[in-house]
Amino acid sequence: MQFDFSPEQILLKSEVQRLLADRCPRTAVRAALEGTRPFDRDLWLTMGAMGFIGAAIPESYGGAGGGYLELCAIAEELGRALAPTPMAASIYLAAEFLLVAGSEAQKATHLPRLSSGEWVGTFACAEGVGRMTPNTIEATVTSGRLSGRKAPVPAGEVADVAVIAARDAEGNSALSLFLVDLRAAGVSRGVLEVIDPTCAQSWIEFDGVPCQRLGASAEGGPIMNGVFDRAAVLVAFEQIGGADCALEMARDYALERMAFGRPIGSFQAIKHMLADMYVSAQLARSNAYYGAWALSTNAPELPVAAATARVSATQAFQHCAKNNIQVHGGMGFTWELDCHLFYRRSNHLALLLGSPSAWEDALIERMLDHREQRPRASAENTKTRKASQDVTP
Repeated sequence: MQFDFSPEQILLKSEVQRLLADRCPRTAVRAALEGTRPFDRDLWLTMGAMGFIGAAIPESYGGAGGGYLELCAIAEELGRALAPTPMAASIYLAAEFLLVAGSEAQKATHLPRLSSGEWVGTFACAEGVGRMTPNTIEATVTSGRLSGRKAPVPAGEVADVAVIAARDAEGNSALSLFLVDLRAAGVSRGVLEVIDPTCAQSWIEFDGVPCQRLGASAEGGPIMNGVFDRAAVLVAFEQIGGADCALEMARDYALERMAFGRPIGSFQAIKHMLADMYVSAQLARSNAYYGAWALSTNAPELPVAAATARVSATQAFQHCAKNNIQVHGGMGFTWELDCHLFYRRSNHLALLLGSPSAWEDALIERMLDHREQRPRASAENTKTRKASQDVTP
């Protein structure tokens, strides 16, 4: 049984790692944090040219024709490098919505541009502070035109196209999904102040903007749940990449920093802290691998696996990012060291697809549902076996 990436996928990881080491060192992350550019477009286009952005998009739509395991491998390296790219908004969300619910014409028009990096996509659902649920959405589409306000929107400032969750006036105000060209008249947007400016968030207002329906009317909620489960697994790999790098950074500092004539890593308190970081990161990796299996095989266990990976990876990255600061001591809190970059990204990713508490609640509900379904399935299998035994050949 295979419990790791294949040799080909490991080679892909090394290629992504090599590109990011050359084009996205920590100084580039700081430039995105301190500068005016929301992301490195040159790096984004290079990733598109190398097939990394469209790794899981079929070749018929301009992608590399790989699978979700390849995309998970790429996501882990992006998380390790803290790469300032709109991968989550454009690929984990917008492209997935198109693959799941788009028409052939919509896929043929948008997916090639998203996979090449020519366009950036996003998904806009939330409309302010509070738990993001279908009941909180007020944006409305009337006669094919969208009106309302969305905030926060990941990569909203630079996105060219967006998938929008809105009320459908022609469908008795049911929640539906719509595809919107963000360059159209009637769209206004601005940048929000967030904890991690390398992953910019924006507000977007729509004033009678033309839009296309994406998927069936009134099916917005179920489609969103499915795509969010897929995205949760991919974001989990970014989180374990970041957690591993934060752990390595703390370990290296503990081995070189001297106190009382010996490395601080020899002190029991630091040893325990590093051990706890390692355990949480490894547990998250195990759960992320389970989610990757469920995602790549479209297994019935995907909802439970996705929530498990999401909760575990969120806790691991936040734990490792905070303890990395603690290991570095007083210097860890300063702007000069890179510890805060991991802390910022860990908090950003923790809220990207909904709050940790919302995913914890979802995990409990899904596990209870799964437990209730297993006895019914077992009883049906028993009846089937008994009936087959009663049949005389």
